[in-house]
Amino acid sequence: MAIGLTEEHEALAESVRGFAERAVTSAVVRDALEADEETRPGFWRSLADQGLLGLHIPEEHGGQGYGLLELAVALEELGRAAAPGPFLPTVLAAAAINASGNAKARGELLPGLADGSRTAALALTGELTGRRDGDALVVSGAAEPVLGAALADVIVLPVRVDGAEEWVAVDAAALTVTPVPSLDRVRRVAKVEADGVTVPADRVLDGLTGGHVRDVAVVLMGAEAAGTASWCVTTAAEYAKVREQFGRPIGQFQGVKHKAARMLIALEQARAAVWDGARALDEGAAEAGFAAAVAGVIALDAAVQTARDAIQILGGIGFTWEHDAHIYLRRALTLRALAGPAERWAAVVAERALAGGRRPVELELDEETQPLRERIRAEIAELAAVADKRERDRRMGDEGWTAPHLPRPWGRGAGPVEQILIQQEMRRAEIKPPNLMIGAWLVPSLVAYGTEEQKERFLRPTLRGELVWCQLFSEPGAGSDLASLSMRAERVEGGWRLTGQKIWTSVAQHAQWGFCLARTDPDAPKHDGITYFLVNMKSEGVQVRPLRELTGDALFNEVFLDEVFVPDDCVVGEVNKGWQVARNTLSNERVSLSTGGGLGMGVPELLKFFEGRDLGPVAAAEVGGLIAQGQSIDLLGLRTTLKQLNGLEPGAESSVRKLLGVQFNQQVADYCWEAQGPAAATEVPLAESGVIGRAMLFSRAMTIYGGTTEVQLNIIAERLLGLPRDPEPGK
Repeated sequence: MAIGLTEEHEALAESVRGFAERAVTSAVVRDALEADEETRPGFWRSLADQGLLGLHIPEEHGGQGYGLLELAVALEELGRAAAPGPFLPTVLAAAAINASGNAKARGELLPGLADGSRTAALALTGELTGRRDGDALVVSGAAEPVLGAALADVIVLPVRVDGAEEWVAVDAAALTVTPVPSLDRVRRVAKVEADGVTVPADRVLDGLTGGHVRDVAVVLMGAEAAGTASWCVTTAAEYAKVREQFGRPIGQFQGVKHKAARMLIALEQARAAVWDGARALDEGAAEAGFAAAVAGVIALDAAVQTARDAIQILGGIGFTWEHDAHIYLRRALTLRALAGPAERWAAVVAERALAGGRRPVELELDEETQPLRERIRAEIAELAAVADKRERDRRMGDEGWTAPHLPRPWGRGAGPVEQILIQQEMRRAEIKPPNLMIGAWLVPSLVAYGTEEQKERFLRPTLRGELVWCQLFSEPGAGSDLASLSMRAERVEGGWRLTGQKIWTSVAQHAQWGFCLARTDPDAPKHDGITYFLVNMKSEGVQVRPLRELTGDALFNEVFLDEVFVPDDCVVGEVNKGWQVARNTLSNERVSLSTGGGLGMGVPELLKFFEGRDLGPVAAAEVGGLIAQGQSIDLLGLRTTLKQLNGLEPGAESSVRKLLGVQFNQQVADYCWEAQGPAAATEVPLAESGVIGRAMLFSRAMTIYGGTTEVQLNIIAERLLGLPRDPEPGK
């Protein structure tokens, strides 16, 4: 995904990318890098002709009349090209001027900024003071560093007047602008000084607050940082595919593969945070400051991380002046320095969230869906009126409400929009479908591969919540490497005899049935010769031994099968083709886990724990950082849903969120437990915290079940970045 998700945003991104490929070539960037002084780039006129400078400026002032989100889409693409010139400084200053209440300043300044005839810059910090002289301000002091100031015709400055911050737009000719040595040599910074400069009333930007300016700045800088990170991820991955060491591509080494996957994860988080920050600012949402601060925590650090990791993967070539990697590292570091440290933004996140100002992650559907919503609401109201829970569960299972995405008669054949409406209306009516638990992973596979008799026999009671299932996949020698399983199934009259051991089997002690993989052809290749069985857990030869976990509880089990008979009518799919069925089940498991589902401790529990507590600067930064991480994970889920609504498959992106989600659950549980101080030495929680030792200890399992973190990183690197798969043993 890029920052934009709609067809219109995709078209805009492609247009800007095409322009950058034609006009912002490596030679152009290199010329800016090596130049003695910064100059306006040769492509500036054509850039303005594309209308990009005025994307967020109202049409009445010569702009396109869109918003910051469209501007963020363009900035990502220009950031990918490491574009020189004052585009970011100009559009940022224009956004500040447009947000002011000074109509005369807007009318005078915005048209020139939109058509490219004038450029601008904006200082985010400074030591400027002003005294009133009638309606004018007399300004003195300095601001440093100011991005793009040496090329600016107009500079927007913060001025301290009578103890309050005000903003002014000053012609650069009235100021002293001195270029200073810049870390980013492609686009440079300068020092701006004012010595008794008179700023008339029509250049005082009334109504503009420093909070809003800095929120806009961090989101727009974050958008360009996402583009920087995108270049780094792509460059590192492409290099890892072709650079060989020890006779194979370095992208096949797990250390490189995992580093590249982490880079992609950071990029996707940055895009999600910037996307929501821009949306919130465009909407004028009350929580816009929170959303912008989340972008400040996530996006700028992502660019720095990916730039550093790209150089690591590139190796010696990445350390040379001739390679472009250092250009992107310098750009990322500069953006982060100008936007402000993540710790400061994290403290803002914590303050706002603990005060109830966290931005909800909600999907808003078009008004066109209202008739469908009303019909669903009426039908769900009928279900809610059924007082007996068992009877309601039966009706929900029989009428397709339990799994509405399934085809009829098992589901409702609901597309993504209808599924969302059903979920929303069920929450509204405060009813829940039957809890299928692990059976939810089986159902789609049974629909796809089961016989009609199997569907009628097993699907209906499962969807009603009447059957409890367990998954008999993992073995002592075959966990994440499931295809290495050794449980054997021997052909006998009327069916099969299964012998072997399964492990880490959740709720096996309560399950009535299990879905099981066993090897039916030991001579077949690794992924062949496996068959998918349905096993009656009450069958002779089935023995379940609970495994006491480190929490002291026994959720998992060992299951021993000693010549357990399974009839032919309990084979799902073709004999020796069970891996295909299993992949469907595993895919459904990962999608289910990646959507959260309330497992473990998350942001709500974190906020509850710290509610009413005084946080010092260190704790505020740490708590805010965790909240920002949780918010970005939720946003990834929302963006995946929106992608599905646009008819696109999320693919391995579910692994991205699953990976982040379970790691986040661990981090929150660990942090809250340790924050109790000496009480953390006991298993007795602080009464008001609701944090228990079991939650902290159980979180250790969350990066193991459903596919370990390491396997998930492999999936992300291979499926999303195209890195080579691990070699087969012996090759």
